[in-house]
Amino acid sequence: MGVTELFDKIKKEFKAVLGEDSKDKFFQSENTFPDEESAIQAFAEAREKLFNIEGWSDMTGITSTFELYNAQGQRDISRKPTVGDFIKIILPASTIENWVKVVDVTEEENLAKFVVQPSQNPQKPAQPAGKTEHFFTEEATSTFLVARQGNTLLACEIGQNEVANNHGQEAGDRPLLNTVISTGGWAGFQAIQWGNLTKYLVHLKD
Repeated sequence: MGVTELFDKIKKEFKAVLGEDSKDKFFQSENTFPDEESAIQAFAEAREKLFNIEGWSDMTGITSTFELYNAQGQRDISRKPTVGDFIKIILPASTIENWVKVVDVTEEENLAKFVVQPSQNPQKPAQPAGKTEHFFTEEATSTFLVARQGNTLLACEIGQNEVANNHGQEAGDRPLLNTVISTGGWAGFQAIQWGNLTKYLVHLKD
């Protein structure tokens, strides 16, 4: 899919399907530059920000803590994420770990993105099989992307199938906790977190 088609899909199709009862969420920021040369440079910097997961923790304002781990569950801040890596997310004023796994990475001339989904904790191989260490079920996905079209830079976070992880073996010993986070704390903080991130990626300041 070309960048122009991607822009159209993001701006029209996603917005059209999102309603009050939808389990999909969409956050977007744009920044237009005076000429294509500066936009190309801005995109290169945005791509670097996108793949520097640990740098997300240093954004201004209230933000979660993000840490990158390799497929063996070892902290690895020296490279960009690859398929099979894990990201640990700790919400503000919390010590609760939420883990996601990188399931797709795409890099093109004017597009960079990666997709994650809730996962087990790679540092606890002995935990019950099928347990997802996240407040959403493993069917949920989050897509983080930056793209350039002409002089315009776009950043998005697209969350799909966001269902509370509060039933059965997948929820493990935290069904109530997952419910509280997904429908309470995270529901209220989500717009702030991903709004800040998308603005950060396109170099916008409050």
